[in-house]
Order: sequence, then structure tokens, then C-alpha cells
Amino acid sequence: MKLALYGLHRGSSADPDTLVRRALLAEDAGFEAIWVGDHIALPVGEEGDPADQPRLEAVVTIAYLAAATSRIGLGFGVLVVPQRQPVLLAKQLATIDHLAKGRLTIGVGVGYVEPELTALGASLGDRGARTDEYLAAMRMLWDEPVPSFTGEFVSFSEVIQRPRPAQRPHPPIVVGGHSSSAYRRAVQQGNGWYGWDLDVKDAAGAVTALRETADRYQRPAELGELEITVTPAGTVDVDTARRYADAGVHRLVIQPHTMDGTVIDDLIITAGDTLVGRI
Repeated sequence: MKLALYGLHRGSSADPDTLVRRALLAEDAGFEAIWVGDHIALPVGEEGDPADQPRLEAVVTIAYLAAATSRIGLGFGVLVVPQRQPVLLAKQLATIDHLAKGRLTIGVGVGYVEPELTALGASLGDRGARTDEYLAAMRMLWDEPVPSFTGEFVSFSEVIQRPRPAQRPHPPIVVGGHSSSAYRRAVQQGNGWYGWDLDVKDAAGAVTALRETADRYQRPAELGELEITVTPAGTVDVDTARRYADAGVHRLVIQPHTMDGTVIDDLIITAGDTLVGRI
């Protein structure tokens, strides 16, 4: 079982010195990775995600953390792909993986906040189609010697991007979401799947749904086993972590109950002492 930390892009961690200190604390504690989320412009009054809480932009934050750390993995949980320009995003992600010497994991999702999607030129109606197309376009830029792509939302030819990502053919792609479309996308295109705020029972149900989806759709052999990542609901001890593992989960991305104050410091220290190396 891998153990990662979520939340250094939000709340009190938005202070630059605090961000670096906590990232190094997590690295020294033995966490496998730091994951950050992606919201660019939230509507006022958004339930569960207060728009006025400090929230750092995800790609810039991961680049900053790549420079501040040396061993710990870096992940997006998740990038809202349809609200980003894919040729630029491909370049940004390849650059981070190159500079971080192969420590990047790319979590992707379709988004759900309509005002945010609309503000960035996407919509609820086309977010799934954009995500599938943008992923294909980015893979083309990363994988092919002379990339060329023609789609409904993006097209290019006779352009290349260098350097390529350090991880070949590209960093692991982890698909987030609990819909049938997300399960299909994970099975057909992802190295892994990411579930948010799931207890053990719900995580086991998602694993079952993913296996059933794999029975209906052809999974490319080169993708190998689908790695399951979950952010748990509530606190986690060794026994609970092992129950997640028994349910088929490979990685837990834990978060504090609040992003304010120093609660996340206590979580890093406690998890480092009680969970790292024991699950």
C-alpha cells in the first residue's frame, strides 16, 4: 500500500514558506507522494469548496514542489482536463516530469463546476468528449516522433515538443471520477483510477465496477494492471488501511479534516509515525 498526502495547495499551505516546509516534512516522513487538486475559478457560495479560501494553481504548485523536493512523488488529484489547452498542458507536464526526474503522476478528470468550465471555454455538455480528445492529443505529442492530430476541439501537425517526459512513453495517467464514463476511461486509457472520499465499502464497490467495466471493454495490454487510488472518508489507522488494501486499493491519498491552521502538520507527523512502512 502506498501512502500519499493531499491538500498542500489549499488553506494555510498557500503560504510559500509553509508549503515548502510541509512538503519537506512529508518527504522526510516517508510519504510516497504529494497530490494537489485543481480549481481555477470557483463560484461564490460553492458548497464544500469555499471560493474565498486560498487555493494555489495546480500546475504551478507542482512545479514549485518539484524544485523544493528531491525524492517524493508529485501528483494531480485531479487536473480538470477540458478547461485547459492540451498542447500547452502537454508541454507543461513534460517539463515538470523532466525537471522532477520522473516523479510525476497525472491525475485527470472532466470537472463538475459549470461556471468554472464555462469561464474557461468548456461546458458540462462537451467535457467528456474534450477530455478523451485532449488525452489522445497529449499522448500523440509525448509518444510520436512526428506528432499529428486532427480532432473536433484541437488539431496540429508538423510541430514537436522537446524534451519529452522523463518517464516513457509518458507519466502515469490516473483517471478520477465515479461515473460509468470515468470507469470506461480508466480501463481504456488510464494507468490507474482515483476515487474521492470513499469508505472501505464504497472503495470495494468501485473496484468491482472497474472489473466489470474491464470485462466489457478491451484494456490495452501495454497499460498493465489498473492501479487503484483512493482518498479515504475519515481518518485512517493501520487496520483500516489494510482493509482498503484487501478491497483492492493500491494507494491511499490522505487529507486532514481542515486545510486551515496546523492540522495538516499533525497529520503528516502522525501518519509518518503510525502508517508509513506499516501498511
